[in-house]
Order: sequence, then structure tokens, then C-alpha cells
Amino acid sequence: MEAVDREGTYAVKLDGAARKFGTDDLLPLWVADMDIAAPLCVQEALQRRASHPIYGYTVYPERYFDAVRGWYIKRYGWEIESEWIVPAHGVVPSLNFAINAYSQEGEGIIVQTPLYPPFSDSVRRQGRKLLNNRLIYQNGSYQIDFDDFATKAGEAKMFLLCSPHNPTGRVWNKEELEKLIDICLENGVIIVSDEIHADIVYKKMHYALGSFEKVRQHSVVLNAPSKTFNIAGLNTSYAVIPNRELRDAYVQEQEKSGITNGNPFGIEALMAAYEGGETWLEEVKNVLWGNVLFVKAFIETHHLPLKVMEPEATFLVWIDCRGLGLSAEKLAEFFIREVKLGLNEGVSFGEEGEGFMRLNIGTSIEVIREAMLRLLHACEEMK
Repeated sequence: MEAVDREGTYAVKLDGAARKFGTDDLLPLWVADMDIAAPLCVQEALQRRASHPIYGYTVYPERYFDAVRGWYIKRYGWEIESEWIVPAHGVVPSLNFAINAYSQEGEGIIVQTPLYPPFSDSVRRQGRKLLNNRLIYQNGSYQIDFDDFATKAGEAKMFLLCSPHNPTGRVWNKEELEKLIDICLENGVIIVSDEIHADIVYKKMHYALGSFEKVRQHSVVLNAPSKTFNIAGLNTSYAVIPNRELRDAYVQEQEKSGITNGNPFGIEALMAAYEGGETWLEEVKNVLWGNVLFVKAFIETHHLPLKVMEPEATFLVWIDCRGLGLSAEKLAEFFIREVKLGLNEGVSFGEEGEGFMRLNIGTSIEVIREAMLRLLHACEEMK
């Protein structure tokens, strides 16, 4: 698959790069969307809708709920009910609605860093106590510190789970999720699980949190077709909340925000993607996995002082750059000034990410090759 030229589309990764990095001469591989065209079925659905000249207020049709239900039973074996599905504007706003719905100011909320920044930011901004169950990095992979998690759960009201995990690419296995669930149930901790990367899993299996029956009435699953089908700009997501009391509390907070109207194009895209995008998704996953293997092989073959954590999911690659011997500030400067790559600084995911960088491989192999050649040249110059 070729990388699509996004010039002139007001893409954040391009038009926002100069503001973020202080220069516009970088190869931008940072924002978590892809350079790969959305599925043809989505393009055609949007074109059909655009051909109607009125773009007014839009309801969520029954077909929308059927599409979500069909996707979940097909991909995850979880049979959900239409009434459990609450359409939303985006996963990050939904995290904030959930925090306000299920906790009070000063109460504890568990997160696991290094972690996608809006998790911790949302906890702090809503005036809650951040309880950080730091992930353990060993032998090139991340593991959960369950003893620490159990301690934190004793003073927590909520747990914000990132599953699969961003930025590390971990897919939590059944045993790990069972342990987390049991600890939360024992301590009366509500779990809110962000599963927006769940469809892009490679060799392992993603377990939707709600598919564990024992936690179904004590949890919320947040998801969207945005990462899967490269339609993030359409701002269409949803929450799956089986418990009526939890659902009503969430809906009340969402309504307070005023963000309740559906996006007609987002609705069309979700339905088209979930109904007809599965073949496209499998093809894209093959491309992404090829990019992962290329990056890993290139760095190892050229003996660069970097280590690639092979992702089990997502189109994001977490790279251990501590072998360069640079501080967080110097590392960021090295990638901007010398490598000429716009990546996400690891330290932005928490202090545990210091010395790491996050690379978006959701593009063509040609772009990835160019990125690696730039990295090789800069490392050779550093010597």
C-alpha cells in the first residue's frame, strides 16, 4: 500500500509539525493516524452521503448499533446489547465523562505508565488523585507489577486500563486481565477500558474487558473505528456500558458537556467500516507488520544503539534509545536536528518513558525505509 499525499488536507501530523518541533523540514511520524487510504467501502459511503446537499442534525439509526454489535461478536466473541452502546464524540472526552461520573474530587484513579498522556492529564485536570502503577520494563517487554497494583487498588475508586497498551504495544493476556479484574472487584474499583487499538493486533488475541462476565456490571469499554480504519478526524466513538446505573451516570455527564449530536459522516463511516472493512483491515495489518519487521531488522542489522520493542498491537513502535547516552532533552533535539524525524518523545508518556521514542509505522515501506536511513546516517555522524 502506498502512502497517500496529505498536503493541503490540514493534517495535524503535517501542519502541526512546525509548531510541535520548531521546524517544518522533518519527516513526521508522530500523530497516531495513518497515511493509508481508508477502505473503499468507507470512501464510497461518505461520497454517497456528501452527494445529498443537506448536512443537518442526524440521529443514530438502528443500523449503527447493529454494526457495532456485529463487529464485536465477529471479532471478539462478545454479544452485546444495543442499549449498552452509548454513541460518543471521542475516547478522550469519554474518559473525562467517566471520571466525573464514577469518582469525586480527591479520590484515587489508577493508571499504568508509560501511558498515552491524556489518561494522566484527565485525572489531574478533574482534580482526582493519580495512582501510578508503573509498568516494569525487563527483557525488552513490559509487565504489570501486581503487588503494587493491589496496594494502589486499596485506595482507588477507578482504574483506567489501556488495552492494548499505548505506547508499549502490549496485548494483555487472559491471565493478566483476570488478575487485574479480581483485584478491582475485591476492592470495589470500577474499570474503564480504552480499547481503541484492539482491532490492530498481530499474533496474540485481544480480550474485550466486557467479555469477562464477572466484571461486566463493574466496567465500561471505550472504543471507536478511528484507529482501525484511519477515520479519526470524523470524531465518532462509543462506550459499551452493560450496567444501567453506570450507563445512566455516564450519559448524564456526557449530556452536561453538550457534546451529544451525531456527526452524519462519522455515522456513515462507522457503519460502512464495520460492515465491509474487514478484508481491508487484514491487508493493512500485513503491511503494518511488515513495517515493524523492517524497522527491527534494520536497527539490528546496522548495529544501531537502539532496541525495538516489537509491538503486539497498534501501528506504534516503542524504541529504547538509552544506548545513545542522551538526556531526554538532548534525545529530542537529536531526532529533530540530526535525524530529521518528528517522533513522540518517550518522556511525554511519563517519566518511565525517558530515553524512549515512539515511531508511527502507519505508512508505506518507502517512507519507513527513508526514516531508517536518516536514523542510520545520524547515528554514524554521532560516532
